[in-house]
Amino acid sequence: MDFVDTNIFVYAHEGGAGRKHTQAVDLLTGLVEGGSGALSIQVLAEVYTVAIRKLRMTSREAAEAIAELASWTIHRPAHADLIRAAALHRRHKMSWWDALIVNSALELGCAILWSEDLTDGQRFGSMTVRNPFL
Repeated sequence: MDFVDTNIFVYAHEGGAGRKHTQAVDLLTGLVEGGSGALSIQVLAEVYTVAIRKLRMTSREAAEAIAELASWTIHRPAHADLIRAAALHRRHKMSWWDALIVNSALELGCAILWSEDLTDGQRFGSMTVRNPFL
C-alpha cells in the first residue's frame, strides 16, 4: 500500500501546475487502478482546506474532490496515534503535521509514503519516502 500526502492531491486538481499536475495525476491514477492508495483523515481535511483557499473551489466542489477518495484506505487517528506522532516529532525533528502523516502511513503498513515535504529516500522502518516530482 502507498500513502499519499496532501500536496500530491492538490497538484492533481491544480491544472496550472504543469509537470507536477501531470505527474500527480499519473501517480494517483496508478494507485486507483491498483487499489493500493492510502491516506488519512488529516489529508482529507487538508485537501478540502487547500481546495477552497488556494484552488478557489467552492465548498461543494471541494467536498466532491474528497468524496472521490472514499474507496481509498483511510487512517482514522486515535489518541495513541497522537502519542506516537509526538515521539516521531521529537526523534526526527520534523514538523508536527509531517509526524502525523508519517505515523498514519506506518500504522497502515505502507511501503511507500509519497510526499514532496519529506526527504526522498528517507526511511521509517520498512517504509520509504518518495518524491514523485524528482
